Amino acid sequence: MTAVLRKNKIFIIAGLAPALIIFALFVLYPIARSFLYGFYHWNGLSKPRFAGIENFSKIFSDAVFWKSLKNNLFVVAASIFGQIPLGIIAAAALSGRIKGRAFFRTAFFIPMILSTVVVGLLWTTIFNSQVGLLRTFLLALGFKTTPDLLGNPAVAIYTLCFVIIWQFIGLYMIIFLAALQNIPADISEAADIDGANEVTKFFKIRLPLLWPTIASAAVLCISGSMRSFDLIYVMTEGGPAHATEVMATYMYNKTFTVNQYGYGSAVSLVIAVISFTFISISRKLLLRGAHNED
Repeated sequence: MTAVLRKNKIFIIAGLAPALIIFALFVLYPIARSFLYGFYHWNGLSKPRFAGIENFSKIFSDAVFWKSLKNNLFVVAASIFGQIPLGIIAAAALSGRIKGRAFFRTAFFIPMILSTVVVGLLWTTIFNSQVGLLRTFLLALGFKTTPDLLGNPAVAIYTLCFVIIWQFIGLYMIIFLAALQNIPADISEAADIDGANEVTKFFKIRLPLLWPTIASAAVLCISGSMRSFDLIYVMTEGGPAHATEVMATYMYNKTFTVNQYGYGSAVSLVIAVISFTFISISRKLLLRGAHNED
């Protein structure tokens, strides 16, 4: 195999070069350029003016930034402890020979393939406190008032986390369903001979064998939650009163709403560092635990 690769090295490089060049020009270069602007004062129109670390000093003294980081970590925690357990439960329920399991698997996965913008608009309409479907349902039950789940700073972040969990349960269901189906059947048969019931088999056999998959799914969940943007921006734009502000919406608002391109670029660099550090540490800890289980 190595000899074949060495012999065709020129052809492999020639085949990969166009894609790598395009990727470098339209992805890597803009990212590097954006990080560079973090050291400048720039409004997008005037000539950039070098500011040193002033933008970064301002970030770490900005209460809204720290609130956005706190909200981001809350979204990460809600996603891990919501999506993964519910995904495991759905996978365990649909791995058996239940009637209509193909339909339920498809129904669980549909939210995942929908556009996030569509999902955001759908739930915004449902939660609308004036004309929403939830309001109509509650009034039909006899309630006199309906909660403003997106306009109330005290509950808005919980509402968004509910929608995020709802959208991605199907993804983790598929991941854990595949892992459950890869567990050797003879292990389950041996447990049946020993008289173990389904609950015992799940907690004593299947769940421990799922741990490497759970660890990988947790890393995937963390990386996805740290870059949450589109759903939150569509539903609340980070409001009300920054109650649902996460780091990505904070960066977007600073860059494109108030035209502080230099400051927004500095925020993007800080987000990249925080996200990379958090994901790397969590990946190392979780996957090390998975290897120890093996």
